[in-house]
Amino acid sequence: MRAMNAPNLWGDAPPAVPAAVLPCLTESGSLTERLIATGHRFDVVVRFQGKAVLFDEESGALALPRGSIGTVREVVLTLDDVPVVVARSVARLGCPVWKSVLTRGNRSLGFTLFGELPELTRAPLAYAQIDERHPLYPGIARIGDKARHVAPQYAARRSRFTMHGETLLLCEAFLPTLADFLR
Repeated sequence: MRAMNAPNLWGDAPPAVPAAVLPCLTESGSLTERLIATGHRFDVVVRFQGKAVLFDEESGALALPRGSIGTVREVVLTLDDVPVVVARSVARLGCPVWKSVLTRGNRSLGFTLFGELPELTRAPLAYAQIDERHPLYPGIARIGDKARHVAPQYAARRSRFTMHGETLLLCEAFLPTLADFLR
């Protein structure tokens, strides 16, 4: 499977999504807080946490060689046990700035990124439609299938956080099920 080229994938305009989902997709603050505010039971399910090969676009964004190993955390955000967002966070392997953030088990990144790190900076959000050409797509589609909502594309956003000169990338893909909780 060939990965999509990052410059052709990520842009500064959000993709078309249901009107109810757009505020979540474009949220400049904590997505966790926005999901909790729906009044539905929020949870974080860890799919993977540890060392893994970075996607080419992640290596490029972190200024690392292609095929680099990084610290990776993949989670599913759920409302009432229904998957609504799939997220993947990555940083340079062994990076002391992000190690404790990426090895936090089922505690949401949002609580830390938007409440505990005043020295943190965030670049403007980047947006994409993730389809079968993207290496994250198979995992998203499997989760979507379990929720009975497989889609040919998933609206996604990417955040770049910087602290003490080190970068954390966070990609969040929005499942169609999210709209069911926002009506």
